[in-house]
Amino acid sequence: MYRWLARNGRMDAGLAARELGLQRDELEAAVASLTALRLLRADPEDPTRFRPVDPDLVAAVVTTSMESAIHTQQRELHGIRERFANLRDHYRDSLRQLRPAAEVIPGPGEVRAALTLASQECTVEMLTCQPGGQRVPEVLREALPRDTAMLSRGIRIRTLYHHTARFNGPSQAYVATLSAHGAEYRTRHELFGRFIAFDRNLAFIPELGDTWGAVVIREPSIVSYLCDVFEQEWTQATPFSDAAADGLELVAKDINRTILRLMAAGVKDATIARRIGMSLRTARKHVADIMEMLGAESRFQAGVLAAQQGLLAQKQLDSASADEGLSRKWVPLSARASEGEQRDVLLDAEPQDVG
Repeated sequence: MYRWLARNGRMDAGLAARELGLQRDELEAAVASLTALRLLRADPEDPTRFRPVDPDLVAAVVTTSMESAIHTQQRELHGIRERFANLRDHYRDSLRQLRPAAEVIPGPGEVRAALTLASQECTVEMLTCQPGGQRVPEVLREALPRDTAMLSRGIRIRTLYHHTARFNGPSQAYVATLSAHGAEYRTRHELFGRFIAFDRNLAFIPELGDTWGAVVIREPSIVSYLCDVFEQEWTQATPFSDAAADGLELVAKDINRTILRLMAAGVKDATIARRIGMSLRTARKHVADIMEMLGAESRFQAGVLAAQQGLLAQKQLDSASADEGLSRKWVPLSARASEGEQRDVLLDAEPQDVG
């Protein structure tokens, strides 16, 4: 109706009805609505003539009240946030006074938010223990800008991985990228569990059970103890490098020695897999290879044969002669297979990461 009147200028109800396909009452309602919105103005000398009004000017008038309401809501929103922010100091005061040993964060979203906040407030160092042979690529992409920002502020980052992480492409790429910015990475055949600490006064550990939650620890003695455990593991770990750089057989022997020791101690396959950082299927493959090389028909017999051959003696394990004996006596078939075959076995690690 606005377009028709803008073109014709004068209201002709019959012509407008035919061209627009409207009833007369619909025409009258449309004109009344446009006039009420001040988009049309009737000529005082000729009521049938209408002058269209610039819609931009009308829109500016109509939206003024809306913009005012939006600004009012924004001020209210800012005020609400400020009032809640003012409570933060009281909350922290209560933490300092009560010193709760732990606080449970229930879900992955909350955990990621807590980690992000802790990383932003970190001033000295971050310690991380990440068990498992493979980290989820999405988690690595999310952590990359956070860790890079910390390194740019001069914060020291040290991370422990399982040896099996050396066979994982995304982990290798992530370590190479952040190592160039100053981060430090080492690996071990066994780790004490998932753990993240900031400035040695705040620590995160996984919540018990099959949840994606975390437990935040602020109690100084507990945090200090966990950091000391990390330092002991760190001093015994080796710098991260991809498996090919160290020799696939050398890495495999270190893993297999640990598996044999756990077998002799009666540890189940599922526990071995978790402690080594590989999938259950891969762990069972290693166990089967070890038993085959020893000529054992049971796990118990494998432990006995290994003890008889001196493969479980700590001093011998630590000596070069023991390594030679391991190579000759019981290095599993996977370690003697081609490099490509062994890489396929060790890459079969289940994703294990909670951020």
